[in-house]
Amino acid sequence: MPERLPPARFPENPILNAQDANSLVQTAKSAPLTDGGLQTAQLLSEALSLDPSHHEAQILQERLHQTFVPRWHFPMLSDTARNKAYAKAIAAKVKPGDVVLDIGCGAGLTAMLAARSGAKHVYTCEQQPLIAQAATRVIAANGLSDRITVIPKWSHEIVVGADIPEQADVVISEIVDTVLLGEGALATLTHAMSALAKPGARAIPERGTLLAQPVESSGLLDLWRPQEAEGFDLSAFHHFARVAQLTPNDFEACKLRPLGPAAELFEFDFTRPNINPARVVKDLACTAPGSIHAVLISFEMNLAPGVQVANGLTSGGHWGRTAFLLDHPETAKAGDLLRVIAQHDAAQLSLSVHELLQAAQEPAAAALWMTRAWKANHPLQADHEAAVPQAPVCPRSQPAQTRPLDQAYH
Repeated sequence: MPERLPPARFPENPILNAQDANSLVQTAKSAPLTDGGLQTAQLLSEALSLDPSHHEAQILQERLHQTFVPRWHFPMLSDTARNKAYAKAIAAKVKPGDVVLDIGCGAGLTAMLAARSGAKHVYTCEQQPLIAQAATRVIAANGLSDRITVIPKWSHEIVVGADIPEQADVVISEIVDTVLLGEGALATLTHAMSALAKPGARAIPERGTLLAQPVESSGLLDLWRPQEAEGFDLSAFHHFARVAQLTPNDFEACKLRPLGPAAELFEFDFTRPNINPARVVKDLACTAPGSIHAVLISFEMNLAPGVQVANGLTSGGHWGRTAFLLDHPETAKAGDLLRVIAQHDAAQLSLSVHELLQAAQEPAAAALWMTRAWKANHPLQADHEAAVPQAPVCPRSQPAQTRPLDQAYH
């Protein structure tokens, strides 16, 4: 008896697959992005399942991801020191039976850390639908779907009794930028701690401090204010570069040298936040001679007692830095003071350099000897040379995409 053959299997028709994929891509290109890209993402995924090498589908999918999933998510998730600090703080502050509100879900890491630390349930909110969808898959893959609920909303839209059953015992967030303000942390946490958390609720982070210090860096000027290119003077373009946003690679390459210690500008209490604006005049001490090219802004965040993250000159990790460039470098010596005016509102920081206050001149050695030797009989007349006033130097969210993907990049 001849061997029985398996049922015939007919290969999929690559021509039909390509036609169907093309049709899906055309539909994706005309779909509105008002849903945060969910429909477009689904159409492109279906097209690529039919034709994995479809060029246009691959390009559009990458553009969609870059539009709605900020690239800083990836170095942040790989920042071991930051992750360990949050894990330590969450383990210290989340108690068994706690209800936790996690603001800014991202990939779900802090929510999963809270669940691992014994939380009864974690409610984590993420306003970007594609990210919320991915976080739900990450949480499921780690077997925590029964203890973590992803809410695809802004925290401001959460309703106690509808989205979460009760107010939270602990509020966790990591919604700050390089100056603590740019992602709306103050407004978000002011609402969360008053409306979504129990009285006396714990918060991670607890507080944050903004610091400023004078720095010297010819590399910073070369990067942001090149004097010339191919023999042409570019200085008339420099006024566009008042605030330098430095990536970690920029920061390493520019080799900023501190000319004085970091001084506190503002402190924010994230357990009792408010959105009140503030202004401060601060004299930054120069303890080393050099050319002041910029004022570096950095932060320190206390997540829990003894647990801190920072982005100062000696800090590593994924954090960027912000530097306010002087219009013209100031030559400073030890003892000089750089007077700056810093202001913030609920979401932004501004800083202007007012003047360089020069330290009192020490008498020359010969003059000092003469003064001491002849003081009794020959009193010296004070020098009333007028000081020359210094001219002030004044350095200075994206709406959701609503257009179809093929228009959003043209």
